[in-house]
Amino acid sequence: MTEQSADVKRYSVVIVGGGAGGTSVAARLRRLDAALDIVVIEPGEYHYYQPGWTLVGGGQFIAERTRRRVRDCIPASIDLIADRVESFDPEHNALLLASGATLHYQFLLVAAGIQLDWDAIEGLSDTLGQNGVTSNYRYDLAPYTWQCIQAFQGGTALFTQPPMPIKCAGAPQKILYLAADHFKKRGITADIRFFTPGGVMFGVPFYSKALDQVMAQYGASALFGHRLVKVDGPAKTAYFEVVADGVTSRVAVPFEMLHVVPPQSAPAFIKRSPLADAAGWVEVDKATLQHKRYANIFGIGDCTSTPNSKTAAAVKNQMPVVVANLLRALKGRGTEAHYDGYASCPLTTSAGRVLLAEFCYDGVVTPSFPVDPRSPRRAYWWLKKSFLPFLYWEVVMKGRRWPLTHKRREYAESLPPIKL
Repeated sequence: MTEQSADVKRYSVVIVGGGAGGTSVAARLRRLDAALDIVVIEPGEYHYYQPGWTLVGGGQFIAERTRRRVRDCIPASIDLIADRVESFDPEHNALLLASGATLHYQFLLVAAGIQLDWDAIEGLSDTLGQNGVTSNYRYDLAPYTWQCIQAFQGGTALFTQPPMPIKCAGAPQKILYLAADHFKKRGITADIRFFTPGGVMFGVPFYSKALDQVMAQYGASALFGHRLVKVDGPAKTAYFEVVADGVTSRVAVPFEMLHVVPPQSAPAFIKRSPLADAAGWVEVDKATLQHKRYANIFGIGDCTSTPNSKTAAAVKNQMPVVVANLLRALKGRGTEAHYDGYASCPLTTSAGRVLLAEFCYDGVVTPSFPVDPRSPRRAYWWLKKSFLPFLYWEVVMKGRRWPLTHKRREYAESLPPIKL
């Protein structure tokens, strides 16, 4: 069907969000039941393969390859409404769109992603894309990151990470490693610093220790307990709030290059809705992904309350669980499916090697391959650059289920060789 204006209509399934979660669920539902009346609500014109933006910023990928039109990604038999959700009325199985139209549903899937709060950092929006200030968290800025890396002739390069949760928690440091590798290969002296409010390089200790070694080999510094609060682009100065021994202070750090990851939160229209938990996320059961208070509502991806790392790999594994449980609730039959919290973070430790971090709820290490995952490998570089984009566009986005290959494995405490 063609793109349409919304009217007052009841759908079998209303899907809020045309990103990885919403589109993959829509496609799988259509594969399994041609009779369902489905609509996707998505205001954006384009769908983005965001995991590719790190490679774009590192000069290893073309930005245009990460973008396709939303309408081209969603099955033609599924309605698409280019509008925004204004509010939810779960007691009456309805939602209100910004256009003023009302949609009624039998089942609702919320797949609205995460909100990037650029303006939470003073001065950042005014200087992004100039003065050496960039971010791989925007399609239009990732190419500028590569320009900044190429133009860097020495001095101080800063890379920041905001408070959790954020999508792709490894991305703030992935670009640091690609930049450091570029500088090293060209003999450029760089003072590379990583600023994070946290106290470790990565939330799963098993992998964090290996990343400490990667930082050390590049001679890069990790500054923990630092939160970026202001950027003065023309003066090339970043300001950080530092908490030490219960005392908060502010420090100014000059730079030649600054890569910023913005603070992130649940979308505003979800925060103020009845679907939200106390923190603003869609309140779902972490195993079934069904809403804890409304049985005909499900959630997927970054907008939910599930305590997993917010990655595309998580969505890949959540999609068949959501579909199975939604159809079970709709038809009254079928086996309940469970999501184990799986997430994957392919950390680009250089242009040619990747450390593939895979884990489930509670930081349980669950690699797909029977080798020590703390070793950066060339095979994983091919996986990151070639196979994963294919998996995303041709399997996940088309509603095809990929076999589960991860499982819990045990490894020695001592680190394997860390080759960059």
